[in-house]
Amino acid sequence: MIIKLKNKDTLICDDFQFKCSIGKNGLKKKKLEGDNSTPAGTFSLGPVYYRKDRLDKPNTKLKIFRISKQMGWCDDPNNVNYNKEIKLNKKIKAEKLHRKDKIYDIIIVINYNTRRIIRNKGSAIFIHVTNNYKPTKGCIGLSLNDIKILLKIIKKNSKIKIS
Repeated sequence: MIIKLKNKDTLICDDFQFKCSIGKNGLKKKKLEGDNSTPAGTFSLGPVYYRKDRLDKPNTKLKIFRISKQMGWCDDPNNVNYNKEIKLNKKIKAEKLHRKDKIYDIIIVINYNTRRIIRNKGSAIFIHVTNNYKPTKGCIGLSLNDIKILLKIIKKNSKIKIS
């Protein structure tokens, strides 16, 4: 199953069309860390992370992890854990996954630059919650309800085509 981004504001999966937002600077084939663009290409999906204190366990075939207060995602290109989940540490630059705002209440990892990681190529590319569809820093934003629907219909081998 392929999830497709169409017209930069619509995500299509099966018969469903979801309104979405993408990076402030649009799509880029040669994404760089901090460029506020969403990477173009076809990618597999990684695990789902969610806030147990705010949501029930998602109904999905993807691997699921609960977000703890100590969880982060390393976005420091000079760190050995670049573009990986980490335990937060003041010495390591990272996206905090346990946030006050609700955008990371549930996230789906997009496997961009996660296999053979290349420094400065970009990190922490997720499908996450949006309430206002404002541009992201490079992720894809969907409403919470739409993420829940998407999680129910995608399969373990589903891919996302961003073009």
